[in-house]
Amino acid sequence: MDGSACGVSRLTPSVINHSPLHGLYLITNDDPAPVLMPKLEAALHSGIALLQYRRKQIPHQDQRHEAADIRALCTAYQIPLIINDDIDLAEQLHCGVHLGQGDGSLVDARNRLGAEAIIGRTCHASLPLAAEAAAEGASYLAFGAVYPSLTKPLASRVDLTTLEAARQFDLPICAIGGLTADNISPLKTRGVSLYAVIGDILNLPRDQIPHRMAEWQRQLT
Repeated sequence: MDGSACGVSRLTPSVINHSPLHGLYLITNDDPAPVLMPKLEAALHSGIALLQYRRKQIPHQDQRHEAADIRALCTAYQIPLIINDDIDLAEQLHCGVHLGQGDGSLVDARNRLGAEAIIGRTCHASLPLAAEAAAEGASYLAFGAVYPSLTKPLASRVDLTTLEAARQFDLPICAIGGLTADNISPLKTRGVSLYAVIGDILNLPRDQIPHRMAEWQRQLT
């Protein structure tokens, strides 16, 4: 599949992130695809660590084609794609997966996707869940919500001491929930490697995304 399938022209990446489990972890929002794709293009052009395909409002039967277009976009920018919740789709597209606590076996995902696949697990605010995920072969451990989030307003909160304690598992720590380029300073000394973001970038108009991405780059360097 070539880049034209995504409906956007290819740009030369301004940043290539050679450490895929450190930096900005962008998660798709629920914009219509013609709106979303140019926004993703702008963000990937500026440089991110990972992109997660999470489209709860898209009918399941349509997700495979849409995710394949986003996979092609990620390939053009050398950015790993992670599929939210769906091991089958991740296997079809030969990419990684992020699993919530009720979204399937991490061991099964590792067996099906292979040793090199990036597999994340939601740990909420629980060190025991993190220990279990680490033992089962997770690539990173996701904790949240750090701050109130419009995406999951009822999500439990995680405190900074839990994030620090999670260093014991010797895996990248992903923080999620209400993160913006203006509020991540307290996380930067707590062992956080990945900063999962939706609204602070993708809820902006496309022409404002490069400026916001530049602010994220300044905060993360």
